Amino acid sequence: MKPDGFAADLRLKPEVLDRLATVLAAGNPWARVVPPDVQRVVLLGMGSSAYAAGVAAARMRATGLTVTSELASSALLPHWGAGTLVVATSASGGSVETLDALDRLPAAAHVIALTNTPASAIGERCRDVVELAADPEVGGVACRSYQHTLALLMALECHLLGAGLAPLATTVTAAAGASAHLLETEEDWLPEVSELLLGPAGTHFAAPAHRFCSAQQAALMLREGPRLPAVGCETGDWSHVDVYLTKTTDYRLGVFAGSPWEDQMAEWTTARGSTVVGIGGDVPGARYRLRYPGDDEDDVRLLTEVLVAELIASAAWGDI
Repeated sequence: MKPDGFAADLRLKPEVLDRLATVLAAGNPWARVVPPDVQRVVLLGMGSSAYAAGVAAARMRATGLTVTSELASSALLPHWGAGTLVVATSASGGSVETLDALDRLPAAAHVIALTNTPASAIGERCRDVVELAADPEVGGVACRSYQHTLALLMALECHLLGAGLAPLATTVTAAAGASAHLLETEEDWLPEVSELLLGPAGTHFAAPAHRFCSAQQAALMLREGPRLPAVGCETGDWSHVDVYLTKTTDYRLGVFAGSPWEDQMAEWTTARGSTVVGIGGDVPGARYRLRYPGDDEDDVRLLTEVLVAELIASAAWGDI
């Protein structure tokens, strides 16, 4: 992995995301590969791919679709038989656990690879391929490909529901604009936000359940790049699993706004003097509130907000 390459990958986010919006506006890439008799969907992946799939599956279940997200390394993969669509996601196309899972799927499953590298092992072994179209990530970190995984799985949801892609294409365009704003203004906010969030006991991120992947991916960016301790948590669950550390550590918390449980969280963080940064909304008790265009729309947040953590990670990585 290369810190300079990672920084360059982040700078290209708006441009590459705009191109994806154009692709989606022209037609749904899933329409040519998803069989008409799909009754159930299994999403497989590891790391960033699994984070994105977890939220995508929850979104689809909320509409009445039968969808699950599973770690490819699990020994408990669903064996649902005929009518099952499996989407195996690997940006590189070479995730060994995901490739192994392909050998353990029931023969009746229709398997599609979602990858940034069609000419790869996963592309060769799956029946069909949908491209992430995120361009090569020269830094070796899944940043654009994570963002595109979310967008493409949202497109799959639209296809399964028989919905058009015009609203999604508009959302992706808005996320490209929001990303451009964060990049263009980073000198205004990045130094202070980094100082607040990079503490001696590590960094924590929280996000609402319907965007939990943002907290997971944000923490991964600090672990994977600059190798700093970081943890992602769901905002409501925070009061059951992370609150304890506010009593004994110099607790630093970035909150991706939008959960109804932020007031409950703030009762503890305020009383114990924890450092909180609100991202994309007016988070109670925050010492800094970082806003950007479109952050009043939840799907724009989903496709944009992790860039804040990525830029923090990139700056910290470059300083090491």
